[in-house]
Amino acid sequence: MSAHDPVAFPMPEATGIGAHFWAALRDGRLEYQRCGACTHNWLPPRTECPKCLAPDFAWQQATGRATLISWVVYHHGYHPWYASRLPYNVAVVKLVEGPQMISNIITQGRELKIDMPLQLVVQREGDVALARFQPL
Repeated sequence: MSAHDPVAFPMPEATGIGAHFWAALRDGRLEYQRCGACTHNWLPPRTECPKCLAPDFAWQQATGRATLISWVVYHHGYHPWYASRLPYNVAVVKLVEGPQMISNIITQGRELKIDMPLQLVVQREGDVALARFQPL
């Protein structure tokens, strides 16, 4: 990349167990894993259940509904791509199905509040689809 090229979006690693997650987002779906042994639901993707360690899971489509657990607002871009997006938030959301994930909240001028109901919005940054949320 030369000094005149725009800074590229930091791409996620969409290989291995995570490839399915990123492919589903490209198709507009947020999917999580469900254990076939104990029925625990989780994100991020992994090869065994974090509750019982069984390697038996299936992918499930999330409804897209969630609640806001916590967030932080960044006023410094720790990667050059984010410098033009300041300030931006990074949030922990809990899907109604149980898994928690890190995301961004599209605030549209609204104040964030703990337990705020949220709805999934799949947005694209270049070639990658991202799961973001907006207040209901």
